[in-house]
Amino acid sequence: MKNNRQDFYIICDNIRSLENIGSIFRTADALGVAKIFLCGISGKPPHHKISKTALGAEKTIPFEYHKQSWRLIEKLRKDNIFIVALENNRKGIIYTDFRPKFPLALIVGNEVKGISKKILKKTDKIIYLPMRGKKESLNVSVAFGVAGYHISEFLI
Repeated sequence: MKNNRQDFYIICDNIRSLENIGSIFRTADALGVAKIFLCGISGKPPHHKISKTALGAEKTIPFEYHKQSWRLIEKLRKDNIFIVALENNRKGIIYTDFRPKFPLALIVGNEVKGISKKILKKTDKIIYLPMRGKKESLNVSVAFGVAGYHISEFLI
């Protein structure tokens, strides 16, 4: 894969909600994401539930489907893409302390199970969002928006 030194990619690892996929497409469009990789059980366009929340962004952001996230990650790593997971994990760093290196692929995971330990081991960095309330996480598309805007601040 030919990449630009400033490319920002998203890997959706087993996202079960089609509405979340649509919302991720819409936010990715706002951030200027180069491509979305849909993996595992993640739904893919065209689908009316994705279109409902993507509002056309599913037609403007390139995407690829990969059955296995780990194989995609190995391929991206060979292309010198920095791999970052967004996950509540004690080995992670708070997202505001993260200084991205591009090209970069941000992994967001399943709404219930998160990102598997197998995938986390293949990342260069794990970042997390602090939770100050009673819930342990945000909706995956909202969490992507928060982390995505932080990462995009470093794009030239």
